[in-house]
Amino acid sequence: MARSKKQPLRKCVVTQEMKSKKELIRVVRNKDGEVFVDTTGKQNGRGAYLSKSLEVIDKAEQQQALNRHLNTKVDASVYNDLRKIVEDSSS
Repeated sequence: MARSKKQPLRKCVVTQEMKSKKELIRVVRNKDGEVFVDTTGKQNGRGAYLSKSLEVIDKAEQQQALNRHLNTKVDASVYNDLRKIVEDSSS
């Protein structure tokens, strides 16, 4: 019997929902303090996950959720990158 591979689950920092990594976007702060969107999901650094939804991204920006999780100031350009990814994946 072939067992299906277990999907790694991660928690969205805004909604607190557990979802598979495919349904989330990872944002990373590396050792140099740079914050960026990790499309591969494999970059080194402190990661925070967000659901692929414009509402969630807007809420994260309003609540400064990524700032808290990554312990640093997250630039508005990071949120813009996130929105682009969501818009591209939904089209």
